[in-house]
Amino acid sequence: MSFKPSRTAFVRDRFTWLAFLMMAFYGYLQAAPGPLMPFLRDELNLSYTVGGFHFSAFALGMILAGISGDTLARRLGRSSVFWAGTVGMAAGALWFILAQQVAMTIAAFFLMGYLGTLLLVAIQAALSDRHGDQRAIALTEANVASSSGAMLVPLFVGQFQQTGLGWRFALLLPFIALLLIIWRFRGVQIPESDDFRGIESKIHRRLPAEYWAYWLVIVVSVAIEWCLVFWGAEFLANVVGLPKTAAATAMSAFLLAMVVGRIAGSRLTRIIAPGALLLMMLSLVMIGFVIFWLARLTAINLAGLFIAGLGVANLFPITLALCTTVAADQIDKASARISLGTGSAILLAPLSLGWLADQIRIENAFTIVALLIIVAIIVTTLTNRFVSKRTG
Repeated sequence: MSFKPSRTAFVRDRFTWLAFLMMAFYGYLQAAPGPLMPFLRDELNLSYTVGGFHFSAFALGMILAGISGDTLARRLGRSSVFWAGTVGMAAGALWFILAQQVAMTIAAFFLMGYLGTLLLVAIQAALSDRHGDQRAIALTEANVASSSGAMLVPLFVGQFQQTGLGWRFALLLPFIALLLIIWRFRGVQIPESDDFRGIESKIHRRLPAEYWAYWLVIVVSVAIEWCLVFWGAEFLANVVGLPKTAAATAMSAFLLAMVVGRIAGSRLTRIIAPGALLLMMLSLVMIGFVIFWLARLTAINLAGLFIAGLGVANLFPITLALCTTVAADQIDKASARISLGTGSAILLAPLSLGWLADQIRIENAFTIVALLIIVAIIVTTLTNRFVSKRTG
């Protein structure tokens, strides 16, 4: 696949900065359920299964947003979807803070998943349109912001709980940040799409085959990421032999690698074609995962986990850029269907690996992650070749 970088410098305009900050806002609230769950389970006396329903509710919200996001963008405009998603996700977080019954906390997570993902769909589509050939840079840097926001959650939750303010206070911080963002960026226009404007045939036109191939890679990549995030600590505790507290803390190596990897990835997208870079990152994931999976020495396992995190960090933003490139005239639909795929992966992949672990032990169940990486490498290689031949 040929790569022709734009002659103009990548410029972060006011909308782009707003998009990056809102990605951090989204990333923070999306990551909140994990660190908050032990405290919520204690307060409401929830089982692990019922606690898991909160994650499923968020994922179901993502799936629904993936089905309806492009229709809402067409009928209401991206700006309306952007701000409705912003306010709605914040309202869902407030609902969760105030809720005292499990049905209400699950409903709040569903609302956060649905409306928050509408915000995500609008951001991804608008950044792709705004930056054109340089969308890979913009989307990768936007995901740096999202990962940075996610990393702050466990720090704030632990700190506020220790100081006596309580873990719920960690969910109030995004409101303060959101008010400052709205004040600072008031008047900024959200780029609208002309995907459907006056061209009825585009509404029903199918997305191209190469889009769906890269879409499959996104689904597989998200499945890999969430299998490691969800079950990595359990693997370190039960297979490597770390104490549970140490195993949970050790997973910060993966989150740190995600931030470092996306920062590096945003630089590499300037000099390496997205298709080739995606294969490089998948190879890095394979190397790191095999070390993490097969080693039985803590330092080596953690080194493998960190290497895998460096690669995993860039799978989603790079493949997202490839998807929106091959479907550049249907950005809203392309972005919405990606959220449908990611929500499905988050809902099904960790549950499937957990079920398999109950049958054949977790170290054997992790074979599914290796198979997913192989599938992603094969599909990416074949699709890159097809796109390269098609574009000449």
